[in-house]
Amino acid sequence: MIPVNEPLIGTNEHKYVLECLNSGWISSAGTFIDDFESTWAKYCNRKYGITTSSGTSALQTAVACLDLQPGDEIIIPTFTIISCALAVIYNNCTPVLVDADKDTWCMDANLIEEKITLRTKAIMPVHIYGHPVDMDPILQIAEKYNLAIIEDAAEAHGAQYLHGHGTSKQNWVKCGSMGTMSIFSFYANKLVTSGEGGMILTDNVNLANKAKKIRNLCFEPNRRFLHNQLGHNFRMTNIQAALGLAQAERIDETVNIKRTIGSEYTKNLKDIDRIKLPIERDWSKQVYWMYGIVLDHDDKINASDLALQLHSKGIQTRPFFLGMHQQPILQEMGFCNDEQFAVSDHLSQNGLYIPSGVALSEEQLNQVCDTLHEILN
Repeated sequence: MIPVNEPLIGTNEHKYVLECLNSGWISSAGTFIDDFESTWAKYCNRKYGITTSSGTSALQTAVACLDLQPGDEIIIPTFTIISCALAVIYNNCTPVLVDADKDTWCMDANLIEEKITLRTKAIMPVHIYGHPVDMDPILQIAEKYNLAIIEDAAEAHGAQYLHGHGTSKQNWVKCGSMGTMSIFSFYANKLVTSGEGGMILTDNVNLANKAKKIRNLCFEPNRRFLHNQLGHNFRMTNIQAALGLAQAERIDETVNIKRTIGSEYTKNLKDIDRIKLPIERDWSKQVYWMYGIVLDHDDKINASDLALQLHSKGIQTRPFFLGMHQQPILQEMGFCNDEQFAVSDHLSQNGLYIPSGVALSEEQLNQVCDTLHEILN
């Protein structure tokens, strides 16, 4: 079976983890924590990095740092993983949903401003499947309404955005460098993995200190086991950080591999008229975290049928995200009204992603392409 994703574990990953084990520093204290935080923050041109136990906990901590009031609103894409909504809800706030852009599959920035109310406090753009959100209009909206931005770059390690595109001051910046705070996930299928893990990045020292405190049960600095605030145990272990550091040190190599896989898929599949392939806007350098394909709305085969046929031929797939407005638990909790999200619905119903991990071989890629041609042509 050709897996959807398989991590690439190299020599330094083994070396650093063994060094960590031999040192005895295997919990949330140790030099690899500091090294991973500083290395990733520097790579993303940020001042501060705060490791967490997962991307989800990074989001939850980032929202908590804003000190919002119950019922305050955060605008999020409906087409994303449920972690985004959970981070808002667990902080007693309300997620307000925005549909996806039909081409990039990211939050449609043109739909944000109409969702702003007096209770809106933040926007959470999510770079979907490795393609950047168009951040410039979101940054402008945030400045206009004095809103925080929590930039979810969990799926976009190493992706770049042309900030100020169309102006004389345009420059390429890393995804994760643009928000009030940004977050990353280092789950096993990410470009940089620590097995499980996450990180918050920010340039604000007060937010950085607050995030460090929240992730560590809000211990008071001068008296351990004294708590004036409620916190979480969201710490990353030194073992995970050792693995993550080794992965981060070769991020450029990994990005090149992923971009090559993406371009090869596009070259080999572009003649299949029945599917829509990922794009790359001229203001983006995407990393194809997952290479997705979307069937035509009226195609005689649906995404589930295609997935079954591919599985029968030894090719693993995954369905696209199901929109937040389609989640039964969020509907039961009253966070979803009767609003329509046509683009998200189309993507959820007709999209799936195919094997595209960094360990994918050329032979495997060609097998996937040949099989798709066989089924769809």
